[in-house]
Amino acid sequence: MTEYERPNTVSGLVAKHKELCDLRERYRNEIKKLTVDIDHLDACIRLFDPKADTQAIKEYVTKHRAQKGSVKRFVLSTLREASSPMTSRDLTELWVRDRGLNADEATLTAIRKRIGACIKTAVNQDLIECTGQTTDHGANGPYKLWRLKRGG
Repeated sequence: MTEYERPNTVSGLVAKHKELCDLRERYRNEIKKLTVDIDHLDACIRLFDPKADTQAIKEYVTKHRAQKGSVKRFVLSTLREASSPMTSRDLTELWVRDRGLNADEATLTAIRKRIGACIKTAVNQDLIECTGQTTDHGANGPYKLWRLKRGG
């Protein structure tokens, strides 16, 4: 075991570090629950008033804000684990499902733009590459197919 000049100070700092990490994780989970609750309230409001604009009620905050670097980590790890190339739409749907967000078209569009920006940055950093595009894409396509760059 390492000996310190001030072992009580170090152990106190380590304990405080753990306490703050636990607190941060608890708040992350709480924020996720609150986001889901707000989405449910929006749906209830629309049941009674389909024309209600719940966006006007909300504060001016980025919807479904992600922590710095979390989108890039998600995209790279998902592509690493994927058995075949994926589209930005595939990645978006996984992100929304993984975080328990409301999968309405507005949310999917906002998240897809973030994932698209992340993909563009990763391409510029020579981390991922385009392998073609979809052929059965529906009204919103075609989408480019992405995978991790090999031997980069």
